[in-house]
Amino acid sequence: MDQEQARAWLATALDEARAGLAEGGIPIGAALYAPDGALLGRGRNRRVQDGDPSAHAETAAFRAAGRQRAYRGTTMVTTLSPCWYCSGLVRQFGISRVVIGEAATFHGGHDWLAAHGVEIVLLDDPACTALMAGFVKHNPELWNEDIGE
Repeated sequence: MDQEQARAWLATALDEARAGLAEGGIPIGAALYAPDGALLGRGRNRRVQDGDPSAHAETAAFRAAGRQRAYRGTTMVTTLSPCWYCSGLVRQFGISRVVIGEAATFHGGHDWLAAHGVEIVLLDDPACTALMAGFVKHNPELWNEDIGE
């Protein structure tokens, strides 16, 4: 995948992450793009805001996209390596590619996805890393709750 395109799509997910943080939530954002590059859906982690442990960014973007005939060729863009729950969503529905802003703060299931044929584009984006590192530093209990520790 073209790095310039990946970074442009990441900007949408990063906007969602920042909006989530401004709402008092966990700053993780995501977007789902069609094979032709059209934005299908976007969302942010809303576990805190909605009191819903399943309201992860990737699931929010997936739900916002609505029902699709197929997901082959789509790209999930996320500011942070997807957890096992969200990695399962990618595999379950056959999403072809995952663009990840960063995996230093949390190394989720992206190696497993790659081993099962999903294209992984890891950008190591400094803005994503700074956003999450700051959040984890200032909110360790909330972060540990989010990752199930």
